[in-house]
Amino acid sequence: MKKRNLLITTALVGTMTIGGIAPTTLAHDALGSDVNKGERFVFDQDAIEQLSFSLTGSKNVSNFKEAAAVQISLKDGVQNNTADVYAHKGFAYLGTHTANGGNGGVRVFDLKNPSNPVEVAVFADEIPNTWQEKVIVKSVNTPHFKGDLAAVSVQQTSRNNVNRPNSKGGVLLYDVTDPTDPKKLGFYELDRRITGTHELYLTTQGNRALVLTSSPYADYYTHGEQEDFQIIDVTDPTNPEKMWGWDPRELEEIPEDFNGYHWHAPDGKTRPVFNHSVITDNNAQYAYVSMWDLGTVIFDIKDPENPVFLGRTDYRDDQKGAAHSAALARGGTILIETREVSNPVGVGYESAYGYTRIFDIKDKTNPILLSEFTTDLTYQEPFINTFAKTVHDPKVHGNTLYLSYYSGGVVMVDITNPSNPVQIGQYTPEDADVWGVFVDRNYILASDMGQGLKVLTRGQGQGNGNGNGR
Repeated sequence: MKKRNLLITTALVGTMTIGGIAPTTLAHDALGSDVNKGERFVFDQDAIEQLSFSLTGSKNVSNFKEAAAVQISLKDGVQNNTADVYAHKGFAYLGTHTANGGNGGVRVFDLKNPSNPVEVAVFADEIPNTWQEKVIVKSVNTPHFKGDLAAVSVQQTSRNNVNRPNSKGGVLLYDVTDPTDPKKLGFYELDRRITGTHELYLTTQGNRALVLTSSPYADYYTHGEQEDFQIIDVTDPTNPEKMWGWDPRELEEIPEDFNGYHWHAPDGKTRPVFNHSVITDNNAQYAYVSMWDLGTVIFDIKDPENPVFLGRTDYRDDQKGAAHSAALARGGTILIETREVSNPVGVGYESAYGYTRIFDIKDKTNPILLSEFTTDLTYQEPFINTFAKTVHDPKVHGNTLYLSYYSGGVVMVDITNPSNPVQIGQYTPEDADVWGVFVDRNYILASDMGQGLKVLTRGQGQGNGNGNGR
């Protein structure tokens, strides 16, 4: 079999630091109907074996090697594509997107040998005409459940379609204490008028387990009956219950006539406002909600039945907000905000694809912008999709920020000085379409929409995806 060509250098890559209508202003999540993003680029394992990659870097990322690249298996004769990636106790969990009709479920890979990941299970694929982008796995101990709990986002591929009466969105909950044998526990079902839950976060407070959900345009589609941001009590995962929901109209700066996230902002622009993503700090004291052009909204959730709005990030008049995802650094005192801007045009806006902003949030009522990070990326052409040049998801490990960048792959950034972020590495598979990145002590995982799971390991030899080292 033809081997991949390798390009590994330790050169420092270039860096740069720089001190609409809602239902049609869509992010990559495709809030519309029947989207098959990435379907053109679906590879089998033999094709992946013949691809090359480049990995450049310095400092603490220079000794990472690509240990494996493995496609997810066919399901019912269909090749799905991947979405986000998460790892827990030596297993990788890959969500799936919409190619070939969706319903790819969550794929579980055993990473015991990182150079030879083995797919051992598929779950959360039982609801017709849906896709499962996000999965979070945590060890929980509640009066009702003790073990490893997986929360999975579920979205309809075609919202409220009368020809698909069994399709519905929400949150699936699974017992993955044995990752090779996941067991369904419960389902938090949303109104069919809502596409579903796009991103979510699973966390614990003492012996209580919570899921925080992002359901874009929920308020709009249900005429205020449900909210984009909800906190769900999953202490008993067989019986998830809503605790609280939030409507942006509760903010003084949002007028009462705010209609379906058509925000007539103070800068004179009509900006989209919807909940795209949410995370918490490690102790689940605060929630960080990515509300697109409203910025990253910060809540005190110590009492999850009565959260308190604290503050939010804002933008220059010429910036598209597009707050897509967030990560924390320095014990929760630094906020990383990624902005997904795939179309850098528009009257009154700067001509720039999405880039990253870093804030000091020691005072969470007053986030202070420290820096804005963009980069001259090395891209693999032709571009896979229109989101090729925008940043996507952030993860932080120590003083290194890892950014998924679609056709740019994964970019590593030194944030030792958050006022002066410096690019120190880039991993770019051939025909890259990297959706998600996850950082563990022993490896970096990347989910490539068309190619599946990528594994980078520290100080180990490269494999070819089948465990054959060089």
